Amino acid sequence: MAVTMAEISKLRTMTGAGMMDCKNALTESNGDFDKAVEVIRKRGQAIAAKRSDREASEGCVLATTKGDFAAIVAVKCETDFVAKNADFIGLTQSILDKAIDDKPNSTEALAALQINGNSIADLIAERSGITGEKMELGFYEFVTGATTAAYIHPGNKLATIVAYAEASVDAQVARDVAMQAAAMNPVSLDRNSVPADIIEKELEIGKDKARQEGKPEEMLDKIAQGRLNKFYQESTLVEQAFIKDSKISVVQYLKQNNATATDFKRVTLNME
Repeated sequence: MAVTMAEISKLRTMTGAGMMDCKNALTESNGDFDKAVEVIRKRGQAIAAKRSDREASEGCVLATTKGDFAAIVAVKCETDFVAKNADFIGLTQSILDKAIDDKPNSTEALAALQINGNSIADLIAERSGITGEKMELGFYEFVTGATTAAYIHPGNKLATIVAYAEASVDAQVARDVAMQAAAMNPVSLDRNSVPADIIEKELEIGKDKARQEGKPEEMLDKIAQGRLNKFYQESTLVEQAFIKDSKISVVQYLKQNNATATDFKRVTLNME
């Protein structure tokens, strides 16, 4: 059947697909718009399956807060060209907005949520069909607290969120600590939350280094513990030197401003 430019434009507005993709989908579906949308979606799923072994190393990372809840969403793609596309950024933002509204407890739960009658997983597959690139919901993280803060580093490749115990934390203070987490990449909030395997690894590294330096065997544990304390100071958020004033730690800065950080998340592309 003949397809009009008005019909092609309408489908393009509905899906964001290219003109030729819309024309072919309408032709295949005999002008049925619902079937045409499904054709485009299935094309995206086929492309996603075909490119499943490709590396999606680029993407868009966004974060925001709403009251006591803050979230980060990362949608990944193959090229920086697609990552910077307004429609791709808009898709990521719509997924983030849905996460903020519905507060899912996992990436899988977020992917199953629906936007305008379509699951987020299907929307990502549909966008994959439009661009011809592999796309995936790369990361979803959230925190809850009496106050929350978010920071997105310019370029949409890195974002952080932080939760606070107090209901009223100065906005600049809250943002400063979120920026600290972005800049200094701490492994955990404080020494009590450092994973046991990391502690064990750092102690072994400390002992091995001391042994190579010729230190007495009976002193190795004490030396390793001292080096572990230094690790805590460099690698846990609240013990790090504050980036805006290295004479004080982050926890000292927070105490000066009557604030207590209780949790944080940091997301960059290619996290392991």
